[in-house]
Amino acid sequence: MTTHTPVTRGAGCAATLRGLAVAFSKVRLRSLLAVGVASAALLGITFGGVVIPGDMHLEALLVTVPALTAAAEKARTTIGMTVLACLGVLAIDIDVGLRNSPTLPIDVAVLLVVCVLVLVLRRMRETDHRLLRAVRSVSETAQRALLPPLPSRVAGLEIATAYRSADAHAHIGGDVYAAERVDHTVRLLIGDVRGHGLAAVDEAAAVIGCFREAAHRDGRLEHLALSLDASVRRRLDLAAQSDSCAAERFITALILEIPDDLAVVRVISCGHPDSMRSHGSAVDLLEAAQPAPPLGLGCTCGQPVYRVDTFAFEPGDTLLLHTDGLLEARDQTGAFYPAVDRFALLAADEPHRLIERLMSDLTVHADGEVRDDVAMVAVRRRAAPPTEGSDEDAAATGCTAAGSG
Repeated sequence: MTTHTPVTRGAGCAATLRGLAVAFSKVRLRSLLAVGVASAALLGITFGGVVIPGDMHLEALLVTVPALTAAAEKARTTIGMTVLACLGVLAIDIDVGLRNSPTLPIDVAVLLVVCVLVLVLRRMRETDHRLLRAVRSVSETAQRALLPPLPSRVAGLEIATAYRSADAHAHIGGDVYAAERVDHTVRLLIGDVRGHGLAAVDEAAAVIGCFREAAHRDGRLEHLALSLDASVRRRLDLAAQSDSCAAERFITALILEIPDDLAVVRVISCGHPDSMRSHGSAVDLLEAAQPAPPLGLGCTCGQPVYRVDTFAFEPGDTLLLHTDGLLEARDQTGAFYPAVDRFALLAADEPHRLIERLMSDLTVHADGEVRDDVAMVAVRRRAAPPTEGSDEDAAATGCTAAGSG
């Protein structure tokens, strides 16, 4: 597993710190290797120049010493190795009787020129790296502002998320998830835009924005689904004016509602993979009796056309919402990832640990080559929700979030 694989807010920070630690260790290792090779070259060439007969002028090879330090971490390493290389040139030239020859200052001058070139190139590289880090920081901030992480606790629910974009350097893609606290319920969305990676971000952001508004405006789950479908169709109709492929776009989605006072979860499926539920030691799929078409392909009439399926969701139960990237990842033999079996093995874990282990296991199964966006949301109902007016309930009110990496 994001470069950068984000989980909950806390786990995401931990993953970022781990990534920075790995990157720092790689830089240090590369620097040490460069210094080691340059030192070996310096000692070997100097020793050879002194020992081998004078008709073989090895001192010219010492220009490799400052060049080899280009990958070193500090500029002073290049300067220090250049000084040592100059001493090596002096030792060789004096040993072969070139103390007063014009060859000696020429050899030293060549070393100094190479040193200056290495320092100039290093400066240019560091400037480019600083610019890249600044651009990356702005990009990551913008991505997280567009699609912030879900809160880890909402009312009586524990929530953990994981997201892996098909684009290696992106934190978001075409998979989305979101949550809204509405009165005494929590409404959730997980969706998958046709396409993947950064190319699908525009549609993903649009459906998230509509969900945030409609979740509070529409009292019935069917009406919420209609609002999302109408919003997606309007956007696709507008895009069709300049993009001939817009008519082929759509978004599969699950829209869920979990009330505080009833041990149930209400689900509308818009052509999306069914969620998984663990209850005790049992694991099953919450199969929609009559899935609706994906968002953007729905009926144009104004009456509700979406069926709400109701399933038991008791304290201690865990739901796993996911996109098809979880189901379609293959190993080297072409075998699909056994998501249900793996969920059954790990369902007893806390949500954040469950999500973390599933994403890691998926990456191992696919040999590190997960070629589609993957989003997962684990939701566990706790034994007792917070009482009305408690600090946690107040903090959860109006929560809003969406997939990020």
